[in-house]
Amino acid sequence: MPPAPASPPWTTRVGVFDLETTGVDVEQDRVVTAHVGLLDAEGREIAARDWLADPGIDIPAGATAVDGVTTQHARRLGRPGAEVVGQVTSALRSLLSQGVPIVAYNAAYDFSLLAHEARRHGVAPLENPSPIIDPHVIDKAYDRYRPGKRTLQAVAALYAVRLDDAHEAAADAVAAGRVAQALARQFTLPDTLAELHTRQIGWARSQAESLTEYFIRIGRLEPEERLDGTWPVRRHRTQEGADPHAIPNS
Repeated sequence: MPPAPASPPWTTRVGVFDLETTGVDVEQDRVVTAHVGLLDAEGREIAARDWLADPGIDIPAGATAVDGVTTQHARRLGRPGAEVVGQVTSALRSLLSQGVPIVAYNAAYDFSLLAHEARRHGVAPLENPSPIIDPHVIDKAYDRYRPGKRTLQAVAALYAVRLDDAHEAAADAVAAGRVAQALARQFTLPDTLAELHTRQIGWARSQAESLTEYFIRIGRLEPEERLDGTWPVRRHRTQEGADPHAIPNS
């Protein structure tokens, strides 16, 4: 057996981020819970903050079934949406300004929804956030032909990462960070965070193109439709040439 590749330096300090929301439409749905944390080289969380927001709209029963948060609970205990979005954005901006990479599983979902929420509430959004690490994109790039699901639960199990409370923002964020560290141990990733970030832009685009072809083949999309593969922040759907279809969080 060849020796495992040495882990790149960024694995010693990794930011983690996850949102639970009212739905899967990144432009229309709202933040319900959020988590931003920091992992050390062993995957231990050494700093963390959680938020519960009052999204200002009713939380659909389907969303409550996923994350357990009801409209009544959010209205009674949640902070105003604008406050939560501002603080989450600020926390992420602070980590990125220090050169700490942010891990988010299916990052284009979380970062796109956060950007739309920021604009909705008059908060300055993250502009071209970087460096971002997306285990969903990396796993598909390095183990492209593996059969089975690519949800966070499935991928965490594959890499022996514990995930007890799936679809709870803190649990999902930490698990995603540990999966990213596991991927760095398993595969030879690009040498620098800048290169890894750039590679993921191309991988995400290629993966969306491949998935588009599959969905057209099975009749889930019309031949003229396309999934949006922009990463880590999707284009606005009203932008010329933008894709109306979203790839929901996994």
